[in-house]
Order: sequence, then structure tokens, then C-alpha cells
Amino acid sequence: MKKNFSDWKDTLIAYGFLTPWFIGFILFTGGPIIASFILSLTRWDLFGSPDFIGFENYRSLFAEGSQFFSTLRVTLLYTFISVIVSIVASLLLAVLLNFKLKFMGVFRFCYFIPAVMPSVAMAAVFRLMLNQEMGIVNYFLSSLGVSNAPNWLNDLFWIWPTLAIISIFTYSTGQMMMIFNSALKEVPQHLYEACDLEGANFFQRFIHVTLPSISPIILFNTVVATVNSFNTSFSIIYPLTGGGPGSETTVLSLSIYEYAFRLFDMGRASALAVILFVIVAVVAAIQFRISKDTVTYD
Repeated sequence: MKKNFSDWKDTLIAYGFLTPWFIGFILFTGGPIIASFILSLTRWDLFGSPDFIGFENYRSLFAEGSQFFSTLRVTLLYTFISVIVSIVASLLLAVLLNFKLKFMGVFRFCYFIPAVMPSVAMAAVFRLMLNQEMGIVNYFLSSLGVSNAPNWLNDLFWIWPTLAIISIFTYSTGQMMMIFNSALKEVPQHLYEACDLEGANFFQRFIHVTLPSISPIILFNTVVATVNSFNTSFSIIYPLTGGGPGSETTVLSLSIYEYAFRLFDMGRASALAVILFVIVAVVAAIQFRISKDTVTYD
């Protein structure tokens, strides 16, 4: 009986420590998700009372001629570019941090700065740097003899390479770099020693030992980077391009903002938010499904 009481006591203590998380999840995550779905079934302009219209908002979004599919294509393209670039950059930086060099702490600090810089502030800095007339980037190019410097943020050709480069400096890269750095230190050294005995070069060691050993961390960072890219794309794209040129960089999060706070169509904005939530969940599920054949946990 005493043992059972002890078990119950430990369980209650554990749930007591978890209670703040449960309350926070219900108030700030679960509750808003449910509220968004309910609002997506209404027509509401923020002033009157919501009118229930069923799935009409969803039907109008998926109707022929709607901008939804174009926006979805841009969102998936931006997410793909952002995730690939940030994962590769953070892994490369983590590998560099594992070299035994002087002042490595200084480099680690500099690489981690984007992780503590607000995305909006970073985007504003890049907007100034990439300004066609007064930006330091074009000033540097003109000093090298380039007379017709690109309009980086308003050119259909240059906008996507520009966003890809800016993705390196998002806060996700700094966080993932530190996680990769820790994972690289846990790779069994005897595997590297065996590679040395076989005469393997650095690239072969990296492909056949390092990547398989840290594959669970690669999966973790990929899922986190994907979710962050879907959810935080607004804070990068809106200050940089506002969705332009034209609608070339209009992502779903930007469309949600447009419907909610410019058109005051909270029903359609909520429907887009629900769709974005479902897309993120499906993409994450696909990533976990693919990882069953590619991730090694041994």
C-alpha cells in the first residue's frame, strides 16, 4: 500500500510540474487553434457579430481563379529554399566550429548573433543594405565598376536568390548551428579512427560517418526549420518586399495578414490559418515518414 501511495505521489508531482505547460498550451496554442477554426466558418469584419456561413470561406479560397494556389506555390517554394539553405549553412558552420583554431569562441559568438536578433530588425537592415540607390551592396558593386547594379528586392530574377542568402541569417541558423555543433562532438571517435586506417579522406568521412551519426539531429533541425519557415516567413518577407514584386513573394502568412487587417475579413483569414496549420502538420508527418528509412538511431 505504501508503495502504491508513493507511485501516486510521484505521478501527482510530475503532473504538477507539467501543469503550467498544459495551461499555456490550452490558452496560447490549443485555444487559438479551435477559435480560428470556428471563425473560419463565419463572416466577420471585426465590427459586427460573426455570421455563420459554414465552409463558404474554404470554397471561395479553392474556387477557380482564386489566388490561393499561387500563394501556396510561393509558400512551398520559399519554405523549400529557406530550409535547405539554413540547414546546409548551419551544418557547415558547425563543422567549421569543430576545427581546433584560435579565437573559436569569437567565431561562435559571431555566427550565433542572428539567433538573438529580431527577424524584423534583420529584415530592415537588409532592406537598407540592398536598396538600389543608397544601399551599401550596390555602392560596393559600383566601386568595382558595375554600372547597372540589380534592384535586388524588386527584380523577378534576383528576388529569390536574395531571399535564399538572407535565409542564412535567420535566427534558426544560429540555433541549429549550436545543436549540430553539440551533435558533432558526440560522434564516436573510433569510427573516424577506422576511416583513417582505411585511408578515407575528409569528404568520405563526412558522408559515411558524420552524416549517418547525426541523422536524428538533421531530422530534428529539418522539422523545426520547416515549421519556423512556414510560421515566421511573414516577419522576413513583409519588411523586405511586402509580397512583391507584384505577388511574387506573397506567402500564406502574408495573405492571412492582408485578409485580417487590411480587408477585415477575419473569416477568410482564419480559414487560411487553418489551412496553413494543416499543411505544416502534413509536411512534418511526411518528413517523419521519410526519416524511417533514412535516419539511423544506433
